[in-house]
Formats: sequence, structure tokens, C-alpha cells
Amino acid sequence: MPLILSAFASGLLFGLGLIVSQMVNPAKVLGFLDIFGRWDPSLALVMGGAIAVSALGTLVARRRGVPVLAPHLEIPTRRDLEVRLIGGAALFGIGWGLVGFCPGPALVGLTFGPWQVFVFVAAMIVGMAIFRLAPADWPQASFRREVSQVDG
Repeated sequence: MPLILSAFASGLLFGLGLIVSQMVNPAKVLGFLDIFGRWDPSLALVMGGAIAVSALGTLVARRRGVPVLAPHLEIPTRRDLEVRLIGGAALFGIGWGLVGFCPGPALVGLTFGPWQVFVFVAAMIVGMAIFRLAPADWPQASFRREVSQVDG
């Protein structure tokens, strides 16, 4: 039960942060992405704050060594770039730039957003379903570099 409550509190805090920072407002997001027009740099501060909090959390977790609600610490160690990762990131960025929504803010936007949010989320669900139909080994090219393993 503590794990569920922790996940709920984290999701609630994340959603409230998206609302306060206006990441759920496509016009605000598109203004941030319009670097050659009327650029709105305010979301850079939101991203900088998120990076700082994440870095601090990772530092504390590594020093502590043992999580509060899990049996062991799990910090990602992969450092390779795959075609699927690059393609997915590009597709995400194109979609974000076209409509001003990404998945997290769109899900939060379902609570009070306009009808376009519902269309976006429906399209996102269809896209995830189509992905499930893709063969697991398609494509498999990767660019690996050796990295030492970090054990929490």
C-alpha cells in the first residue's frame, strides 16, 4: 500500500507541476518551441528545475544506496543509441512541435482540456496499439559504447 500511495502522490505532484508550469497549454509549449519567432523561454526554466530536482534525487539515492519503498536501487546504466530510440525521439519531437502536447500533459489535460486533447490522446493510444503490432526485432541496428556497470 505505501508503494501505491507514493506512486499516487508522485503522479499528483507531477500533474500539478504540469498545470502550474502551463505545460498543458499547447500555445505556451509552441511559443517555447518557436525559437525563430516570438520565443517564450519560460519553459526552459521549468525544464531546468526538473533537471536540477532529478539530479539531486539521483545523488541522494546513490549516496543512500537503499530505496525507501523498493528492495534495491535501480538506476539505468545503458549508454547505447539505437535506431529505434533515435527514431522514437524524433517522432516524439515532431509530434510535440506540431500540436504542442506530449503524453504527460495531454493526460493531465483530459481533466479540463478542450476537445483537441481527447483527439490527441486517442491518436496516442492508436499509435501505441500499432507499435505493438511491429515485429520485436525491427530495426535492430545499434551504436554501443562500453560503460562500466553501476550497482546501486
